[in-house]
Amino acid sequence: MIVVTGATGSIGRALVTRLGGHEVLAAVRRPAGDLGSPYAPADLAEPETIGALLSPGDRLFLNSSLWPGVVDAHRAVIDLAAKAGVAQIVTVSVRDAAPGGRLGLGMHGLIDAHLTESGVPWAALRPSGFMQNLPGDFEGGTMYGSYGSGRISYIDARDIADVAATLLTSPVGPGRAYVLTGPEALSPDEIAAEIGRVLGRSARYVDLPVPELAGRLERQGMPRELALDLAELQAQTGDGSWAPVTTEVRDVTGRPPRTLADFLADHAAAFS
Repeated sequence: MIVVTGATGSIGRALVTRLGGHEVLAAVRRPAGDLGSPYAPADLAEPETIGALLSPGDRLFLNSSLWPGVVDAHRAVIDLAAKAGVAQIVTVSVRDAAPGGRLGLGMHGLIDAHLTESGVPWAALRPSGFMQNLPGDFEGGTMYGSYGSGRISYIDARDIADVAATLLTSPVGPGRAYVLTGPEALSPDEIAAEIGRVLGRSARYVDLPVPELAGRLERQGMPRELALDLAELQAQTGDGSWAPVTTEVRDVTGRPPRTLADFLADHAAAFS
């Protein structure tokens, strides 16, 4: 059986769909009859509820949003999975994850380190920015950020799901990380121009110095320290380090990843 956490998120929903024909169990906090898959109540914030779903030989897809207790929760689930004798854990991490990194980079770095030491066969998917976040970033047609002109190789969450589905249904290979990107690296200005071109509406990117963006985020209700960390993280990932494109999606699935134009054509309504 394949146990899927985060099943109601962008990646999880696509993954459950792609696993049709396999024995799948979605671990969800609330009833999710629209998933088209058997599901069971469980919560990563209560790791034992995930552990209770696992049996020897199962495969586990481990993914969730980030919250203050996410590192301890994921570590506990990994330990419970090892105790249960699962055959493989596939987790969603982030590009450049490393202990000590800012925000999600550091959190995922700690989780990944624990996973690699768990003794359980593993695969860590390390995507760059999600295309699914762009509608929120360009709310009202304008995106404010501190990326500068640096390019980022955004990826469609559906491609991450395709990679996960392939790994979860293939013979278990050696533990390794997969850096997942889309087929192109675009600057924020180029992304805004593409949104405007495909959707036929105005879109623009406004670059702000780190202190100004942090202040803007703080005025919107974000705690000061978190706002500064997020602004500095944008400047860090906008330095070109997230520009290189990989072939991992094609190598694993046998087909190229979706372009930004592909994503926009399928998600135009999300920008309304």
